[in-house]
Amino acid sequence: MKTKFFLLAVLLTVCSLSSKAQFVVTDPANIATSIVNTANQIVQTSSTAANMIKNFQEVKKVYDQGKEYYDKLKAVHNLLQDAKKVRNTILMVGEISDIYVNNFQKMMADPNFRIEELTAIAFGYTKLLQQSADMILELKDVVNVNGLSMTDAERMDIINYVHDRLVQHRNLVSYYTRKNISISYLRAQKKGDTDRVMSLYGTADERYW
Repeated sequence: MKTKFFLLAVLLTVCSLSSKAQFVVTDPANIATSIVNTANQIVQTSSTAANMIKNFQEVKKVYDQGKEYYDKLKAVHNLLQDAKKVRNTILMVGEISDIYVNNFQKMMADPNFRIEELTAIAFGYTKLLQQSADMILELKDVVNVNGLSMTDAERMDIINYVHDRLVQHRNLVSYYTRKNISISYLRAQKKGDTDRVMSLYGTADERYW
């Protein structure tokens, strides 16, 4: 009985919230994968700043569609404790997308980065985003019919494993972001322009930088 209630809670949370998205969301990994596929265009075709901005606008469009899904998911509170952990695990993938989109948008406006460097940074983000999408796929067996053959203990082992890995991965994405921003800060120091960098990215005690 507990298993049936658990699956129902998770399925309703993960699947039904996607109904208003502009693309079909069969599982949360599709959102991350869609962002990855669009972000790849930055790496492959952004030979100029204009191309990079144009490609990033497409990334932002997909991100905004996914953000609607994540915002709805954040608003769901009436869940079993196990289902809450699944929700929080999924939301971490959304948080990783937030870190990428919000900070890379600022980096593109930062004169301390050359176009070649921005392309390299985008490549790194794309790899990190792909890894987060791959991790969330591991939850599929928990929320589909295959999960019916699992015990509660086996199910929670998978959830806890994916959750803990995504916590570490989110921290890695934050670290990657801070290290890239620190390059701009060091260059700004040489030019006596650190105030502009801090104004662009925020202070060190803020969320990602």
